[in-house]
Amino acid sequence: MKLNGILIDDTFAEAFGMQGTRIVITADTAPWAKIAAETMTGFATSIIACGVEAGIERLLPPEETPDGRPGAAILLFGMSRDALSTAVRNRVGQCILTCPGTACYNGLDSEQKIPLGRPLRYFGDGWQTAKRIGGHRYWRIPVMEGEFLIEDEAGVQDSIGGGNFLILGRSRDAVREASERAVVAMREIRDVVMPFPGGIVRSGSKVGSRYPFLFASTNDAFSPVLKGLPGSALGPEVASVLEIVIDGLTESAISAATVAGIRAIVEGGLDSGVTRISAGNYGGDLGAYKFHLRELLK
Repeated sequence: MKLNGILIDDTFAEAFGMQGTRIVITADTAPWAKIAAETMTGFATSIIACGVEAGIERLLPPEETPDGRPGAAILLFGMSRDALSTAVRNRVGQCILTCPGTACYNGLDSEQKIPLGRPLRYFGDGWQTAKRIGGHRYWRIPVMEGEFLIEDEAGVQDSIGGGNFLILGRSRDAVREASERAVVAMREIRDVVMPFPGGIVRSGSKVGSRYPFLFASTNDAFSPVLKGLPGSALGPEVASVLEIVIDGLTESAISAATVAGIRAIVEGGLDSGVTRISAGNYGGDLGAYKFHLRELLK
């Protein structure tokens, strides 16, 4: 399959099950809502070292938030409900409770829950108070600025991490610019985030290593500086490869984001410097979800 001259490999992205939640934060001003969201989603690119994967789903206007103030929706993903709960507690406590003017709410309707404000209420040292509004319980925690309002629980659901595709091209600039176009298009899709810096990762990995203490190591098959070695997946024209990793609340959301990103890339055709689109997988043995590129793009 070729789209506008760019080859789409006959392969699939292999993704795995995770637990996901959406947290809505608000603040007195839009810049402070963004600061809080960026702080909370820092160092959350990969569960390999970060323990959680997270990103800003979108910034919210006042008419879309629970308290009528500017806000942001954040998606967080963990390998288990307990791991996700711990990460949410720590990140909200260190990044949202501390941030001027913020409040914190559940953003996901689900029967399954994790604690949100419940473990943080103890920071109030006995001065915290509970309030129930419209069937939802909230905590009011006194702080030096005034008080911090946070919902008691957050919804959690089965989700998916590790959706991905690879962009191959003739130069670093061409591949980076194409990847940037893809991320802009993908951010229009709800229920997904791209957790790596700017939505893009250059250090794609494979499972395992020649060093027994490493769980993952460089994806040598897609490294241009190693393309002369046996096992390389790159032709002589490829000078750079970047990857976009997608975490989502649903399989359909990841599929839609994949299609949006690839179509944004191929609009530039071969003149853009991109020659191929591929995906990362582990032979189908690691993840339960398989996103076949050509099937998605038909």
